[in-house]
Amino acid sequence: MNRTWLVNLGTFFIKLALRLHLPIKKLIRSTIFAQFCGGETIDECAKTIDHLNQFGVGTILDYSIEGEDHEAVFEATTLELLRTIERAAQSESIPFTVFKVSGIASTDLLEKVQSKTLLSPQEQHNYERVQQRVDELCKLAHAKKVRIFIDAEESWIQDVIDELAYTMMERYNSERAIVFNTYQLYRHETLAAFKNAYLKAREHGYFLGGKLVRGAYMEKERVRARENNYRSPIHVSKEATDQDFNLAIDFALDHIELIEICLGTHNEYSSQYCASRMEKNGIKPSDTRIWFAQLLGMSDNISFTMANLGYNVAKYVPYGPIDSVMPYLFRRAEENKSIAGQSSREYLLVKREMKRRQLRTI
Repeated sequence: MNRTWLVNLGTFFIKLALRLHLPIKKLIRSTIFAQFCGGETIDECAKTIDHLNQFGVGTILDYSIEGEDHEAVFEATTLELLRTIERAAQSESIPFTVFKVSGIASTDLLEKVQSKTLLSPQEQHNYERVQQRVDELCKLAHAKKVRIFIDAEESWIQDVIDELAYTMMERYNSERAIVFNTYQLYRHETLAAFKNAYLKAREHGYFLGGKLVRGAYMEKERVRARENNYRSPIHVSKEATDQDFNLAIDFALDHIELIEICLGTHNEYSSQYCASRMEKNGIKPSDTRIWFAQLLGMSDNISFTMANLGYNVAKYVPYGPIDSVMPYLFRRAEENKSIAGQSSREYLLVKREMKRRQLRTI
């Protein structure tokens, strides 16, 4: 992972091998898939779920199918997502479920809806079906008392996702936060949007569920903004992103009577910052309105340490057919391929601790 050229070369040949239908799935399964995924099915994830639970870490089952554009696939994905909710309802080890709207809807259709483009009768029918799928998921989550994340996506479809999320919150969050929207704080308007969402929740009498993240589409956002000659929605600096992320933590904790949050972050400082603010506000580490989450195979030094200290922690555990989760795996490889990557930092921490223990025994 530390060698950029090796990751680039490896991902190129994996893509080529998959395109040519070469027999490399066994190799993928035993390496990068084993590191970042729980299995190909819910049942295959059971071992990972149990292992995490032994250390007080929960599981967020994440059916990581993406890049599809067929109604039949959207229907099949919806059925699988319903199964993840049913599975979560049977286990305290699975505190959340999650889905991407683009996993059950055409991205082109979502973009048309957001841009107010006139839809054809077939497109209108398809979008009504999208709304029904989202409602099916959130309705079952509410009935089973399972919290559900709606993931954030690109800015050109995020407004319509937000609209769906707030409709679901008003419908199903009257007693507590069941439906959570996701707020990407690397966008310069997100902090204000989060505060406005709180005002809307207070006005309409429901709880706001917020998953706070930094963001995942920075390069795509900047390229599109440049190509279409509009201001990039991304902060001009990492420092500005970090500041907004921590301000969002402040706001949530100051209004915890109506907000439940999950910090989806691999940033040690933000995790420590939230913990210190909780202590300052008299909020116990075990308060179920506040969670911390990281991806499977990354930032274990944060996840297991915080769980050991009594905080609520869960790991995103992606699963799905190997072919279908490859886009997810390529992103993990891309973000970890430098010495600054999460996997590299963890490796160096483990190496340093091993050296410390060796010196102690001499």
